[in-house]
Amino acid sequence: MEVVDLSHFIGESMPVFPGSAPPRIADAYTINGHGFAEKSLGLFSHTGTHIDAPGHLLAGAPRLDGIEISRFLGPGLVLDVSSVRGRHVEINDIAGQEARLRAAEFALIHSGWAKYWGDARYFADYPVLSADAARWLARFELKGVGVDTISIDEVDSSALYVHKAFFARGMVIVENLAGLEGLIGKEFAFSCLPLKIADADGSPVRAVAIIK
Repeated sequence: MEVVDLSHFIGESMPVFPGSAPPRIADAYTINGHGFAEKSLGLFSHTGTHIDAPGHLLAGAPRLDGIEISRFLGPGLVLDVSSVRGRHVEINDIAGQEARLRAAEFALIHSGWAKYWGDARYFADYPVLSADAARWLARFELKGVGVDTISIDEVDSSALYVHKAFFARGMVIVENLAGLEGLIGKEFAFSCLPLKIADADGSPVRAVAIIK
């Protein structure tokens, strides 16, 4: 069994969504001073590689503590859209994977943008699904969709039509994934277990792929 880490490190200098505050990580106790080590953490629920619940945007929709834990694991599929530049991802860009999508529970969209993590380019001009492509992908019986970008919508979107297309179907969304290029064409199980936070609209996750 091979386990592939699909998560970014959380640190005070990491990229965060515009308007969010970076994490605050401090040594609350140290081995030299107290005999044990423990850190104090302060961070937004959508920090780093994280999961969005439908209740992040839709009033009355489930939040993470209201979703069965089995909904955070399942067979995954990578949709490679790394050749798309300067335009939306359209249905024709992903329709060739329709048969495999019917057997998958998580669709992970590889744009290649993770290589810009820590660079200003990470926040601009990344490809996102068009409205038609989002609705087409939302027709499948998926548990969730993941992306290797700061958001599944454009960073300055106010309509958030891609988020809402999946949330309306009860799916979760995982953002800021890394390492998807190594999974193209492979069969794997995907795991995005969130922290068990009461009434959570989102949570950092340690996303991984398990290849048998």
